[in-house]
Amino acid sequence: MQWLFKMVIRVIIIGLTVFVAANFIDGIEVDSAGAAILMAIVLGVLNTLIRPILVFLTLPISVLTLGLFIFVINTVLFWVAGALVDGIEINGMLAAFLGALLVSLVTWILNLIFD
Repeated sequence: MQWLFKMVIRVIIIGLTVFVAANFIDGIEVDSAGAAILMAIVLGVLNTLIRPILVFLTLPISVLTLGLFIFVINTVLFWVAGALVDGIEINGMLAAFLGALLVSLVTWILNLIFD
C-alpha cells in the first residue's frame, strides 16, 4: 500500500511541475490542474512503456553523443504526452525541451527522496 501512496504523490508533484512549467516557459499552455495531472499520468505511461524501447534503439547514437541523445528522447516523449492530453498545448520543440528538462530534474529529485 505504501508504493501506491508514493506513486500518487509522484504523479501529483509531476503534475504540479507541468503546471508550474506552463507559467515559466513560453510555449507551454495548461488549461487546468486536472490536465496537468493527466499529462503526468500519460508521461509516466510513455516513460514506462516506450522510453526503454527508444533508448535501446538509439543506443549507438547515445554512445556517440555521450548520452546527450537521451535529452532528445525526453523532449519527444514530453511533446507526445502534451499532444495526447486535451488541455495541454506545447508550441515548439524548445518549449518541449525545457519542459522535459524541468520534469526530469524534479523526477530525479523525487527518486533521491523516495528511494
